[in-house]
Parts: sequence; structure tokens; C-alpha cells
Amino acid sequence: MNFFKTPSVLKRLYPSLTWDKFQDVGLTEERKIYLTFDDGPIPDLTPWVLQTLKSYQARATFFCVGDNIRQHPVLYQSVLAAGHRVGNHTYHHLNGWDTDNFRYLKNILQCEALLPLERQSEKKLFRPPHGKIKFKQIQQLLPRYQIIMWDILSGDFDADFNHEVCLERSIYHTQSGTIIIFHDNYKAQKNLMYVLPRYLEHFTEQGYSFEVL
Repeated sequence: MNFFKTPSVLKRLYPSLTWDKFQDVGLTEERKIYLTFDDGPIPDLTPWVLQTLKSYQARATFFCVGDNIRQHPVLYQSVLAAGHRVGNHTYHHLNGWDTDNFRYLKNILQCEALLPLERQSEKKLFRPPHGKIKFKQIQQLLPRYQIIMWDILSGDFDADFNHEVCLERSIYHTQSGTIIIFHDNYKAQKNLMYVLPRYLEHFTEQGYSFEVL
């Protein structure tokens, strides 16, 4: 899979986007990993993710699609009640490259109306679906949002991607400060249900904690 590990050149080209949290770990070498889940909430799979995270005392950040929040409000509230953080993933899972700027921003605001207020000291979190966003859209969003990308793309959404390789590469590329992206959507279900508990178990045994962004 291409770009399993985000190339450093891409991070340098877009330094205003958040790709990892390496700089926040500091000299103490705290062992922290930042799990993120895109596209939910959805029945069956999101509850399973929540239960799996609870088993390892792991916290995560969920980038929610607004229309899924509308359809599953109780499930959405369960994500918040479990102590996880939520971010904006547009209302209709829009590809920024294929969407005019006005419609894209309007769709983000439509999703924002369903999200909890952040503390004054924190920016809202936004992740562009597919990681595709125009430079002008970035400029318009940055005053209001911290735009979260990723250091590791787990590849769980690819049904043709072997689940054992998915796990192996996710473990191999992870380091303290990594932001890794998983998906609580039905395309990812088979790979995710294999990879997530094993990934959590491996790094829990290594003394890592799993924190919200």
C-alpha cells in the first residue's frame, strides 16, 4: 500500500497540518500513541470499538460524519460518555478536491453544529475525508480548526489488504507521538476487528498509553 507511513516530504510541504505529535512527547520519552477513527458512528462496529478500547483503558479521537451523528445520536453520545474526543469529518464525507470551497465549508459547519463546544484554549479538530483538501480550504479553516492528518495509514479500509500485514506494518511504523488512522465503517470491519485488539495489546505490553488529541 502506498504511503502507509506518511512521507516526510509531505509533512514539510504542509507544515500547518498536524501529522504527528512527536514534538509534544518531549525529552522524557513518554510512550503515547494517538488512535483516531474516521467515518462513524455506525451500529455494531462503533460499539465494538468502544468496548475494545475500554478493555485496554485506551482513549481515542473519533472524526465523525455529521449525517451518521444525525442517524445514530445515542451511539454518538456513547462515544462522548466513554471519555473520547470527537472531531469534524464534514457532514456528508466530502472530498475537498472535488468540492467547491463554499459548499465544502458549509458542509463542515453543518457537521460542527452537532459537535460539543471545545474549551476556549482548544481549537476544534477537523480531518478532511480521504485526506484530500485544497490549499485555499486549508487557509480558510486554520483560524478555526486544527487540521489533523496522520503519521500512519493503517489501511484497514482496503478489503484486499491482508489483515496480518496491516497489523505488522502498523506495529512496525508506530513510535511515541504517532497519530494512526483507523475507520469505524463497514469497509474496514474485517481488518479492524483483527488488527485493533492485537495492536492495543502489543503496545500496552510495551508500556504505551493511548491518548486523545
